[in-house]
Amino acid sequence: MAFPLPEATPESLGLDSSKLDRACALVEKDIAQGFHPGAQLAVARHGKLALHRSFGCMERDRQQAVEGQTLFLLYSNTKVITAAAVWLLVEDGLLCFGDAIADHIPGFEAHGKGDITVIDLLSHQAGFPKAVIPIECWDDAARLREAACGIVPEWPRGTRTAYHPNAAYGVARVLVEALTGKDFRDVVRARLIEPLGLELELFMSLPPSEWHRTAPMHAPDAAGGLAVAPVEASATFRQAGFAAGGAHGTARAMAMFYQMLARGGSLGATRLFAPRTMDFVTRDFTGDRVDEQIGIAMHRGLGPFSRGTTLETRGLGTIGHSRTFGHSGVGSSQCWADPVSGVSFAFLSNARQGNDWHNRRMDRISNLIHAAILH
Repeated sequence: MAFPLPEATPESLGLDSSKLDRACALVEKDIAQGFHPGAQLAVARHGKLALHRSFGCMERDRQQAVEGQTLFLLYSNTKVITAAAVWLLVEDGLLCFGDAIADHIPGFEAHGKGDITVIDLLSHQAGFPKAVIPIECWDDAARLREAACGIVPEWPRGTRTAYHPNAAYGVARVLVEALTGKDFRDVVRARLIEPLGLELELFMSLPPSEWHRTAPMHAPDAAGGLAVAPVEASATFRQAGFAAGGAHGTARAMAMFYQMLARGGSLGATRLFAPRTMDFVTRDFTGDRVDEQIGIAMHRGLGPFSRGTTLETRGLGTIGHSRTFGHSGVGSSQCWADPVSGVSFAFLSNARQGNDWHNRRMDRISNLIHAAILH
């Protein structure tokens, strides 16, 4: 399967290959110790892949090895893709980031939500972090819109920040559909995935024809081992276009997507966003305010979060530049871009471990990638 991003040696891209090898060794060690059956890791710079490597197996039985085209569940790495679909609306002149959601989704103002803005929504300040839209609603536009309008806030918008794992990005999907008149999944594919040539390696909705190359997601079981997570393996979950956490892709596809973001919205001859859009959406909208669910300052942008200058970070690497931005997938993955160096990174695995362990793991691996940047 041909991949559209050209390859180059790490040294030709100003990267220390020995540091990249050490990052790969850490992944192999975690697999050997049983934390996850398989993984992928990719690093890109200057529009080229410096590293893309596959590790382990798709399941614990070790009968099928992970390959470059193996697909992994992205979990909340999906949120940045969903946010990017909203950014498109701004560049199309259909939306302003300061707009109230209710201006574009009639009925959303119910239960006191009339003043919640797009900025509030995408930066986890909307005020309904505990709201959940059932998975059964995600594949039905009318039910999804009804569920979004029925959300009851827990606190006034903008007064606190707390990670909204589910419903906020369901609202973002409804917003995209309301303003384009198209299915959100079609918008993502036509406007974000296909222009980058990633239609074979990145899916907001995973068709049954691709299930055979999808690494099932695992989670710890009662016996201390790993078992396939049943909801994530269901047809409903895979096809629904779960905008908060249901996309599937390869590490090299995500490294390429983040290359575009790192390079001011363009990659090769393809430009998806203006540089000023990228500057705005990766701005720190929450500063040193502690995220009440995560427990540290997350430096939220409009989709991704950034490294910032506080001591603690969530998987972006302690030594990373303050402008490094990205997202994590619960206990399993991490993707980021450093717009200063132009490096992008993606790590995907097929087991959902505890976030404390995962964050330490990703800090070690991300630090090695940052340390590999020589100039």
